[in-house]
Amino acid sequence: MRLRALLETDALGLRLLGGEDELDRTVRGVMTTDLRDPSRYLSGGELVLTGLAWRRDAADSEPFVRILAGAGVAGLAAGEAELGDIPADLVKACLHHRLPLFAVHETVAFATITEHVVRQVSGERAGDLAAVVDRHRRLMTSGPAGGGPEVVLDLLTSDLDLRAWVLSPTGRQIAGAGAPLPGPLGAALAGHHLAATRTGRRGPYRAAVAGTTYSLFPIRNTGRGAVPAARDVRESVLSDWLLAVEADASDWPAARLDLLQGVTQLIAVERDRRDAARTVRRRLAQEVLELVQAGAAPAEIAARLRVAAPVLLPGLGVAPQWQVVVARVDWSASGQGAAAGDIASGPVAQALLEEILVDPAVSGPDSADRIAVAHTGEEAIALVPLPAVITAPAEPGEGEEDAAAGADGEDADALAGEPGLHADALLASVREPLSAGLADDGRLTLGVSAAVHSAEGLRGALEEARHARRVAAARPGRVCAAGHHELASHVLLLPFVPDDVRRAFTARLLDPLRDYDRRHRAELIETLEAFLDCDGSWTRCAARLHLHVNTLRYRVGRIEQLTGRDLSRLEDKLDFFLALRMS
Repeated sequence: MRLRALLETDALGLRLLGGEDELDRTVRGVMTTDLRDPSRYLSGGELVLTGLAWRRDAADSEPFVRILAGAGVAGLAAGEAELGDIPADLVKACLHHRLPLFAVHETVAFATITEHVVRQVSGERAGDLAAVVDRHRRLMTSGPAGGGPEVVLDLLTSDLDLRAWVLSPTGRQIAGAGAPLPGPLGAALAGHHLAATRTGRRGPYRAAVAGTTYSLFPIRNTGRGAVPAARDVRESVLSDWLLAVEADASDWPAARLDLLQGVTQLIAVERDRRDAARTVRRRLAQEVLELVQAGAAPAEIAARLRVAAPVLLPGLGVAPQWQVVVARVDWSASGQGAAAGDIASGPVAQALLEEILVDPAVSGPDSADRIAVAHTGEEAIALVPLPAVITAPAEPGEGEEDAAAGADGEDADALAGEPGLHADALLASVREPLSAGLADDGRLTLGVSAAVHSAEGLRGALEEARHARRVAAARPGRVCAAGHHELASHVLLLPFVPDDVRRAFTARLLDPLRDYDRRHRAELIETLEAFLDCDGSWTRCAARLHLHVNTLRYRVGRIEQLTGRDLSRLEDKLDFFLALRMS
């Protein structure tokens, strides 16, 4: 379709401010953005819609328009709702770069223009799909009649015989047509999507899971809830949704690919609505956090909690207990994109923690409406009323490795009877996809406090959660968590040992054993770990390793000979135990 056709559609409320000679440009799509540099999301031919939130002063217009013109967009439409009249500097910049500029009347929603362009473009390119596109308007309808994302997914199933699901970055189902997607399958698809995104490839991504092929379409969060001015894929990779379609899109015609891209744009509008709804909860969490960190009087904090409780716990009024969860995402140096220190990790950790804290038994875009998360610096801090999320114990046989890596020192039976959040359970279902998104240069660490019953306890709970997160950070792995129970253990001390001391201590004790294992394949490290786990019991250790006791005695003797230590002495056992923990 042509820009001229949009201008002639009265219902769209467009007014031409410049570029009359360019109205025959072809529109191939539409994108809504408030990013200062949206170039990474542009492929050319789009009508760009903006609310002008990126503009701080007149000097910002020229670089913004230059980026759009360089990307080959068809035109720019600016909303009048934010600033009233369109700024003269933006009009001048568009005239200079020969970019058609439209004003959008404040009574016209961007969603209306988006739906119209998607319908027209898809209808022109794929006549047999026009009926499907025409019915997408229901997705944008407010209230129960609209049906949300499920409506468009139902249409894909009924009209195109395509099964599709909208998934969060952890693989949680947000919307779907027909039977729900099994949790492990959703996590696997999210992992494929995050790994492909980190490579910089353009979607859709092809993924084969359990003998079935899926095509994964990114749903870019480019509205006001997006990470501002993202310069690096790491700033958004852990917060974007995806559309998973049970089909191989590699041989699809361009018309069908365009239709699915239009669907992702419509769902992105729904995502932006969901993020806008979180604003109140985030503000409440920020206010409580500022009071706690400033050492405000308990009565003042309690008053703020009374304001927050009805929002987070509608119908209950007051939360009997609260927990604090602290999360942090850290990036190491990378050869691509922004330097690790320049990446805005706080908002990423905030969005990620909001997702992690959602009850896994609940689906839908608004299932996090009882979670308040703020961010300060590089940390995200969640204030969780206990009745909002009760994490069920993992099924037998599930998460055994997670428990070993994330809950050392905790008595699982004791924890199972306690209400509230458990550190190991929080990450059990999301570790795999998030590890793929973090790749080789990112880490997520998380700490959980004990439950507190009053405002007086929140300051201590915050410090407890922060200490637990530092304990998690001392562990190996891309995704690690620690709970308050572990703060009474020796592991509390490990994060505060300087790195050079840790390296020297572990090298002195373990390097001789590692070198011997490499040369002789003797498995001395494995033997040492099992011997300590069995509390020095020769019989139990031999049974665990499937060895004869005499063979075990030979290996332990070799360990003592190589290290000069005596494994019958408590002090030497403890040194080996700590060295293995810190390695």
